[in-house]
Amino acid sequence: MAESNALPLVLLTEQFAKLPGIGMKSAQRLAYHVMSMTPQEADEFAQAIVNVHKTVHLCSCCQNFTDKELCPICADMRRDHSTICVVESPKDISAFERTKEYKGVYHVLHGLISPIDGVSPEKLKIKELLARIDRDNVEEVIMATNPTVEGEATAMYISKLLKPLGVKVTRLAFGLPIGGILEYADEITLYKALENRNEI
Repeated sequence: MAESNALPLVLLTEQFAKLPGIGMKSAQRLAYHVMSMTPQEADEFAQAIVNVHKTVHLCSCCQNFTDKELCPICADMRRDHSTICVVESPKDISAFERTKEYKGVYHVLHGLISPIDGVSPEKLKIKELLARIDRDNVEEVIMATNPTVEGEATAMYISKLLKPLGVKVTRLAFGLPIGGILEYADEITLYKALENRNEI
């Protein structure tokens, strides 16, 4: 940002630039937008950031973000609590909920096993998942981590922990997206599409 700008505006731009997917130009636009707000709008914006840190915490059951003891999904007795879909982060739950097809509950790991990044299994919410197995009479755990090296390693690690407990462990099928064109698909995607083919 140019040196001609006021220091508070420069500092605000730098804070916006720390957000994922926000470059310096976008950060500068956001900072200028904040300057165009009324004092009341700016106070409400700042208060929303402060409030989210004060009031939102992890659900005592699934580790999703909530402002209550239990998140709305865990508190909903109409959901199938015998099926748990294990995801990496709370935003993954939003993706599943948009499908309106999944009726079970979730468990958020808050990361993936990655020795390179210093993320060991102990740093994830795995022991909380294991505690739910007996308590909630869980029959199936769906591993819905991304099809990356870390996602696969995490799925395999948790699967090995769950198998002796007599729980069915399944993995999301990965393959060609709807509307995808075969010639543009990579080899791994095509292999997974073949491997996970269903009878029609």
